[in-house]
Amino acid sequence: MIKDNRPAAESSLPVPRWRSLLFVPAHVARFVATAHQRGADGLILDLEDSVPQEQKGEARRQLPESVAKVGSKGASVLVRVNRGLRVLAADLDAAVVAGVDALVLPKTDSAEWVLEIANAVSELERERNLPVGRIRFLAQIETPGALRKLATIASAHPRMVAMALGPEDFSAAVGGVPGFDLLLAPSLAVLFAARAAGLLPLGFIGSMGEFSDTYKLREAAAHARRLGFAGALAIHPAQVAIFNEAFSPSAQELEWARRVLAAQKDAAGQGRGAFAFEGKMVDPPVIRRAQEIAAAGPDTDLDV
Repeated sequence: MIKDNRPAAESSLPVPRWRSLLFVPAHVARFVATAHQRGADGLILDLEDSVPQEQKGEARRQLPESVAKVGSKGASVLVRVNRGLRVLAADLDAAVVAGVDALVLPKTDSAEWVLEIANAVSELERERNLPVGRIRFLAQIETPGALRKLATIASAHPRMVAMALGPEDFSAAVGGVPGFDLLLAPSLAVLFAARAAGLLPLGFIGSMGEFSDTYKLREAAAHARRLGFAGALAIHPAQVAIFNEAFSPSAQELEWARRVLAAQKDAAGQGRGAFAFEGKMVDPPVIRRAQEIAAAGPDTDLDV
C-alpha cells in the first residue's frame, strides 16, 4: 500500500472550465511563442510524444520560460510528462514550478500510480515553497487494463481534476483503428467515471488527428457535448475555435435556461418544486441542467 503524504489542510480547488486544451511541443520555440494567441482555455506544454528523445532535456531546461510565455494571456498552463520512472522524475523536477496549473499524466493505469506522482509533487512543492496541492492532474486513459480501474483512478487524490481517453494509444493497445465503434464504449466509461468523481470528462468519439475536416470535427464535438463531455484536447490550433464553440451553450440554450430559471423562481414562490413549462414538466434534474447552462454562459443576474 502506498502511503498518502498529502497534508490534512489540503483542500479541493474549483473545477476549471476547459473547453479546449491545446498541445504545444515544448521543444519548438516558435510554437511556444505564439501559443497564447490561439484562444485555447488551456495550453499543454508537451514533454512526451511530440518531443524527440534527444531534445527532451532542452525542453525541460526551457520549461520555466515556456510556462511564462504560454500563460501570459491567462490561459491555464499544463505540462504533459512522460510515463517511465527515470524520465518522469526529470519531468517532475522541471515541471513543478510557479505558473503550472496541472500535469497531464499519460497512460494512467492505477490509483497507486497517481498517488505516487502526487506524493512526489507534494515534496517538490514543499521544497520550493509553492502552495501544496495547487498543481492538478489530468489523467489520460490509454490502455484497456485501465478501464477496470477508472473509478479508483478518478478518486485517487484531490489533485485529480479531469480524465480523457487517449484514442490513438488506446486503439493501438487493443490492435484496432481509432473509429467510432471502437472508441464509443471506452469513451463513455471515462465520461461516467469522471462525472461520478466530480471531474471534467474531456474528449470526443474519434481520432484526435482529424483536424482538416472541420465539418466532421464540429459534428463530433457537438455530439460529445450532448453526451456530457465538457471539452476536448486539441493537437492543432485549427481545432481550438471549434471546441470552444461546440462546448459552449448556444444563444438558444442560454435563453431557454434563463426562462426556466425565471419560471422556477416563480414556482418556488408558490411552493412548487415541479411545474409545467412550455408544454413540458420541469423538475429538479431539468432545473439543474438549466443552472449548468446558465453558469457556462455570460454573466447573468439570475441566481443560479
